[in-house]
Amino acid sequence: MSMQELLSEVEALKSEYEKFERGNKAAGTRARKSLQTIKKIAQDLRTEIQAKKGEEAA
Repeated sequence: MSMQELLSEVEALKSEYEKFERGNKAAGTRARKSLQTIKKIAQDLRTEIQAKKGEEAA
């Protein structure tokens, strides 16, 4: 996973959330899905960062 993927997913979330705010209930489902994807990407990035820190310390 990369920072670019995270930023792209945040943009998708923003778009869907704005639609949800205007009353589109289906967009709420898509926004929740984007949030779940963001959570996964963030966890993967955390793991990558931790691994790189471990390599540098060794």
